[in-house]
Formats: sequence, C-alpha cells, structure tokens
Amino acid sequence: MSLTIAQPRTALRTAAASTDLGTVTPIRPRRQPVAPPVPSGIPTSPVVAPQRNRALPEGTEARGFALYVGIDEAAAAAAGTTLAAVVEQLKALTAQLVPSSETYAAVAVAAEGSGGRDVDVVRLALQDRSAVAARKQAEKPEPEETGVVIDISRKRVTLDGEAAPLTYKEFELLQFLVLREGQTVDRAAIIDGLWSDGEDETPNERTIDVHVRRLRSKLGAFEEIVRTVRGVGYRFDRHADVAVRYASTPSPDLF
Repeated sequence: MSLTIAQPRTALRTAAASTDLGTVTPIRPRRQPVAPPVPSGIPTSPVVAPQRNRALPEGTEARGFALYVGIDEAAAAAAGTTLAAVVEQLKALTAQLVPSSETYAAVAVAAEGSGGRDVDVVRLALQDRSAVAARKQAEKPEPEETGVVIDISRKRVTLDGEAAPLTYKEFELLQFLVLREGQTVDRAAIIDGLWSDGEDETPNERTIDVHVRRLRSKLGAFEEIVRTVRGVGYRFDRHADVAVRYASTPSPDLF
C-alpha cells in the first residue's frame, strides 16, 4: 500500500513569489516648486490680468504711478508705527510684486497748524497738477461786478462794485418797485405799502416825489432804472446792466 503526500499550498505560494520578475523602481511623487517665503507683516496682492488704462491717450504708455498717502506722524504713532515704517512696507510689497521695479519716496512737509486734509496737503506739496489747478481756481479773485446789483437778501445796492449810500427807506422804496418789475405803481400804493405800519409820519404824494428824486440821485448814471410814468406814478425797468439778487425765502413784501 503506497501513500501520496501532498505539498502544502503555502509552499507553492512561496515558490511562486520567489520567481525573478526583474527589478522594479518605485514611483515617487513629483516635487512641486516651493514659493519663496513672504516677509512677515507684508500683505500680498492677487495677480490680475493686465488691462490698459483708459485714461491714457493713444500712443502713450504708463511708466509708473504716484500714490499720495495722507498720514501725519501723530496718526502713524497712534496706529503703532511710523511714517518711515509705512514707506518701507510699501517699498517691500512693490519689490515682492515686481522684483525689477524701482521706487522713490518723498515726504510732504507743511507748516505746523496749517490745517486741511492730509492727502490734500501732500498733493499740493508734491505739486500734483490737478490739486494745484484746483487751488488756483479757488484763489482766483471774483471778477469785479459792473452795473447795478440790487441785493434783496442783503438789502444793499452796488454801482460798478461800489456800495450806493441808500438810506433804509430809500432801499425799501427801490425794493418795492423792483418786486413789481414792469408794473406802474401809483404814489398812493407806495404810501400804503411803505408807511402803513404807522411808525413814521405818513407822507403825501409830493413827499414820494422827493424820496424818488433822492433815490435817483444816489443811483447816479443808472437813475433811469426808476422811470416816471407821468400822471400815474413810477415803474422799475430792468436793463442788461441791472442784476437783482433775491433771498432764499420769499420777501415779505411780495404779494
């Protein structure tokens, strides 16, 4: 009687595993480039696609820019820094974004207590063209007024820029006619309108003629703006050289 001894399955697996399949090189992950470290405290800016500045005329190119920063030493100190430190941070950020760039920093100096917004002071001190033009426009003297200016709001009359020496009642008389421009006002209506409060002695119609004559004498070469309507009364006629300025609220004399 013969016996057959089976080999263990584990032995077969071992033999199969020992078969020479050649040398296998393990696959290693590709190393990604490492970005240079960002200096501490310097903000980063996202990369944006370049766009043409629409303010540039055709045929020109931008070669840099100026950033006006309005910060005085006190404001910088209150924020825990200095102007010099802020400048260095901005220069470092520029070098990080564009390593080939060159920078130049200038400090704007103003007299102590000069006031105004810091950024406006900086722009003027560094001769920013738009700021200088705006300052010149603001300082430009107003053109001298010519002709007659009847200022209802300030109750005064100027003749070629000089104040006419009207009395209060003379101005009231002129204003009464001006507010009824183009209308003939009889003497009785003037008396009712200007002497109805009873504070002054009520004049007669001849007295109104005297008041008008004195008013005209003080208007000088412009006396014809108060015209006489024979047998009726007086009328204010506006001319090209006459300007009337009204108050922001209606005059109580308006009807």
